[in-house]
Amino acid sequence: VIGQLPTWLQGVLLRNGPGMHTIGDSKYNHWFDGLALLHSFTFKNGEVYYRSKYLRSDTYNCNIEANRIVVSEFGTMAYPDPCKNIFAKAFSYLSHTIPEFTDNCLINIMKAGDDFYATGETNFIRKINPQTLETLEKVDYNKYVAVNLATSHPHYDSAGNVLNMGTSIVDKGKTKYLLFKIPSSVPEHEKKKSCFKHLEVVCSVPSRSLLHPSYYHSFGITENYIIFVEQPFRLDILKMATAYMRGVSWASCLAFNKDDKTWFHFIDRRTKKEVSTKFYTDAMVFFHHINAYEEDGHIIFDIIAYTDNSLYDMFYLKNLTKDFEKNVKLTSIPTCRRFVVPLQCDKDAVVDSNLVTLPSTATAVKEKDGSIYCQPEILCEGIELPRINYDYNGKKYKCVFAAQVQWSPVPTKIAKFNTQTKEMLQWGQDDCWPSEPVFVPSPDAKEEDDGVVLTCVVKADPKDPPFLLVLDAKTFTELGRAIVNVEMHLDLHGMFIPQQDMKTETE
Repeated sequence: VIGQLPTWLQGVLLRNGPGMHTIGDSKYNHWFDGLALLHSFTFKNGEVYYRSKYLRSDTYNCNIEANRIVVSEFGTMAYPDPCKNIFAKAFSYLSHTIPEFTDNCLINIMKAGDDFYATGETNFIRKINPQTLETLEKVDYNKYVAVNLATSHPHYDSAGNVLNMGTSIVDKGKTKYLLFKIPSSVPEHEKKKSCFKHLEVVCSVPSRSLLHPSYYHSFGITENYIIFVEQPFRLDILKMATAYMRGVSWASCLAFNKDDKTWFHFIDRRTKKEVSTKFYTDAMVFFHHINAYEEDGHIIFDIIAYTDNSLYDMFYLKNLTKDFEKNVKLTSIPTCRRFVVPLQCDKDAVVDSNLVTLPSTATAVKEKDGSIYCQPEILCEGIELPRINYDYNGKKYKCVFAAQVQWSPVPTKIAKFNTQTKEMLQWGQDDCWPSEPVFVPSPDAKEEDDGVVLTCVVKADPKDPPFLLVLDAKTFTELGRAIVNVEMHLDLHGMFIPQQDMKTETE
């Protein structure tokens, strides 16, 4: 460790991302397909301990045993043994129509009850031991709720319950989005049971198109509402069902329609009913909500959006060559957009009038048919992988911690953006690729940015060792770094688990 880490920083930073892209002679097509590699930094009395371990998913075990890719991922379709007879082949085609998805949970870490899970975007999650990174049991959401896909960005309410969303594909011909809740604890007399047994569906939103559900990576939440954005970046279910026979990946079944609208759904958390007014904006593609809150009858929500879907295409491994930074350019830069949506609006408002009464350049214009067309205020450009002080989730806030990207999708700096003053602080060094920054509040925090920001930094030159960086969240000055003399992968998402939230080994 170089520098001085705060004495109160005790716990584990747990991160997840794709780690292995070649198995035997076979290679994944897409960076987001790689086998999940967990890594952790444990902070104990000013010292830092590092460990990493592949998630021992069924997918990992099958692939390693066969010494090639045998389980399909989103961007890579895998085929069974060509020596199998014709009946076995025909059967495997049929069994792929509603895909048996992978449990290669490579995107994020989720806490449910006292346990921690590696998550992807399918119906499977894997329990892990946050101290040893050992892979434990597999949980299938589908046993408790009819979803085929689920997000890797759940929300946690003040009682510690998990709120998440998933897509239910063609359930009796009705494709819909389900919001569900996993309780933080189980009743005393059922101590042996898992909290998933008490999972409940909060509400459902029908898909605007039965065969083309919207792709989504996260959703928003305020004190009284859930925010779901249905974007015209959609999965074609019929194409997915025949992808295996056609020899193409499921990713090729995802299409963006730039001439379509993006619809906003607001679900009242108390009544579990959707607000009846129709709100929409122009076509966009987005992955990450930043935060949302309510003010004077309006919902304000901030997201990071693109005008096309070039981001996903950039991470095909054929594009990630050594000249990647020079060659690969986003055709749409990420913009931080603030939508201000008047929920309590005057029913007699004049057509074409702007219903936003808060001071903002965002507008919400009433149309002839009563629907409301929303245009955002652009807060800033060029940030991705946003994090906030989670104590301010769903509340009025000002600090966004994010990775800074310009025309290349790989972050080169870490930024702190103030949504109120529009000021931006940055940390960056030559040839450094930082990961998503995680904010950890100090124990006696009085202000939103009292605490530290943690990020893993990989060096462009593989000979330079990677390190964990600790910044003062207020000033963005470096407090210290922990240098790791092993190869470290670029990861996606993760969480900090304070010491008191870790069960001891005996428990």
